Amino acid sequence: MSKPKIKKVVVAYSGGLDTSVIVPWLRENYDCEVVCFTADVGQGEEMEGLEPKALASGASQIFIRDLREELASDYLFRLLRSGAIYERKYLLGTSIARPLIAKHQVDVAHLVGADAVAHGATGKGNDQVRFELTFTALDPRLKVIAPWREWDIRSREDAINYAKAHNVPIKQTLKSIYSRDGNLWHLSHEGGPLEDPWCEPLEDMFQRTVSPEAAPNEPEYVEIEFESGTPHTVNGEKLSPAKLVEKLNELGGKHGIGRADMVEGRLVGMKSRGVYETPGGTILLAAHRELESIVLDRDTLHYKDEVSLKYAELVYYGMWFSPLREALDAFVDSTQGPVTGVVRLKLYKGNIIPAGRKSPFSLYREDLATFGEEDVYDQTHADGFIRLYGLPLKVRALNGLPVSGLEMPRPDYTRFKRD
Repeated sequence: MSKPKIKKVVVAYSGGLDTSVIVPWLRENYDCEVVCFTADVGQGEEMEGLEPKALASGASQIFIRDLREELASDYLFRLLRSGAIYERKYLLGTSIARPLIAKHQVDVAHLVGADAVAHGATGKGNDQVRFELTFTALDPRLKVIAPWREWDIRSREDAINYAKAHNVPIKQTLKSIYSRDGNLWHLSHEGGPLEDPWCEPLEDMFQRTVSPEAAPNEPEYVEIEFESGTPHTVNGEKLSPAKLVEKLNELGGKHGIGRADMVEGRLVGMKSRGVYETPGGTILLAAHRELESIVLDRDTLHYKDEVSLKYAELVYYGMWFSPLREALDAFVDSTQGPVTGVVRLKLYKGNIIPAGRKSPFSLYREDLATFGEEDVYDQTHADGFIRLYGLPLKVRALNGLPVSGLEMPRPDYTRFKRD
């Protein structure tokens, strides 16, 4: 298949192994101008030295945008309010950042008059879908170049050799070959020895959390205050969204909180093993759940759990800019008004232990729930409720229908009397 004519392309550039080799490859294979775009989403030291590295690789210019606050306020906190977790463990750290990065990449393409965008996601992973669905949603006119689906590089070892041949400096070596993605919310680890699901992660792989065994021997308490489902205060200190996440990352990492080791089902169909460090996000999710437990009625809370599963799928599958995600957000927003109050948690050796929760909108009443003496609940009312609630079960039994696979004897209706 012949390559499309490209004049100028904006590449999502992290400075990591995959995107480092893309710049010279695009120039060689498409004979086009290459503009790099880097999003600062909290990856830290990876931001150092990007501009000279990109220009030395052949890029005409590079745009670097600080998106940490936007990520936290418009994406992470929406994710938090939804309660979304993918396949029981994954707090969607990489997934949630991709639509934000791609949105700004499209904006830069418009700014410089580019006719194409490119990304460094492989043809085996989920990120290719997340990037390209966002491109499609925001500007389907842009051509999309995905080098991993075109070039002869078939492994990270090949990419390392290509980088060396083109004098592109990289951190990865054949001895340490983890694939990592970091941002304000989490740090992920894939590849290398982790490709064997029987292999326990080596302790020196972790970068944001200490091992629970090495965590302090004394617990630490933290209080988080929410307003309508959004956290804004930690231990009495009001913080910006990004600063709040950073603060909890520090606390959680110190106590070995937020590690997840899982084998997940990728959107493209295969299973993959990943290890994630999400200390602050894990604390926030626990606190948010505790607060919801006292302010949301039973039916709303249970239905929201169902919505959370679908929300997680949409984020994981790259459907952030979709009508369904917006509709689910409308439901989530309608539930979050009373999610206002304070939660106290105890952090201890990888554990988050609830230590208190309070809200002006609490539905909990001690005079109703108490096992002691009270005069606001008439226990005799339970008799009629149970009779009506159990009526379908009674009818099944009277009709001789099987229960739990067992045949029931057919009743003698001539001897049946009304209670």
